Amino acid sequence: MTAEAPDDTRTRILRAALDLFAEHGYQRTPLRQIAERLRLTKAAILYHFPTKEHLLTALIEPMVADFEALLDAAEQGPAERARWTVLEGWVDIILGHRRPLGMLFHDIALVGRGDTYHRLIRIAMRANDLIAGPDAGRRERVRAVQAVAACSDPVVFFVDVPDAVLRADMLDGVRRLLGDPVEPGPADGTDTPGDMGTPGDMGTPAGTSTPAAGVGTDTRAAGGGVGTAAAGVGRDTRAAGGGAGAPTSGGGAAKGRRRPGRPRAMSPEQVEAARRMHAGGDHSADEIAAALGVSRATVYRHLDPAAAK
Repeated sequence: MTAEAPDDTRTRILRAALDLFAEHGYQRTPLRQIAERLRLTKAAILYHFPTKEHLLTALIEPMVADFEALLDAAEQGPAERARWTVLEGWVDIILGHRRPLGMLFHDIALVGRGDTYHRLIRIAMRANDLIAGPDAGRRERVRAVQAVAACSDPVVFFVDVPDAVLRADMLDGVRRLLGDPVEPGPADGTDTPGDMGTPGDMGTPAGTSTPAAGVGTDTRAAGGGVGTAAAGVGRDTRAAGGGAGAPTSGGGAAKGRRRPGRPRAMSPEQVEAARRMHAGGDHSADEIAAALGVSRATVYRHLDPAAAK
């Protein structure tokens, strides 16, 4: 059987739909407009997608399938590694599907209560269980839900932050939330990145509800699933070199205010991000330092001495 061409009609429809949803929003984009963009008839669109909701479902299907594969791998791997297999993989999937998430996060809840809806519920429940761990109590389960949101929501709100930087920030935040070890700060008390508005001390207002991870399920149906922004994800986007245009709100804003000067230490995730950015050849040491909110000297200390010259 011959494989379908990568630019077949169905693929073209999905690509055009995503572009138009980005320009006008899902609700304001009729199927007729998608057909006109492709010089097709509306009947041709309906042949592949009987309703616009089917289009939305198809756009999020790759992400849903990736989540299921991740959870399968975590369940089959070492139990002691399951939590971080899920969290690190979750961040990578979210970043890999960053564009459709940014366009569609308001509308994913429109996915009908059919197979995709129930798959999303199962994904939320499985992720929560793996992150909380066996025999988890209420507090551990609450933090597991928050951890998924911490590895999800910033992708929607910090649209201008580079993938490597945002990945480091999200993982740093969730480590702090869960109490997993992070690199200690300097002995003289100088602020480390976690004390200056990076995930850790900042919080979103109680009751804030934003679709996380593109999994816009009702949190009640998902058992507290992934539909709320977790406390501990607020970050002033200016510290990340731009961000979404405004600091996220948070009850811990005063505590997270940056003192004068730059931190002397970098978290392990920030070190990894710095090395990735430097290896990519697209960022100077000054740009990396600005993105991570540290001094150039700090960046150089964590790069290979020969490569940093």
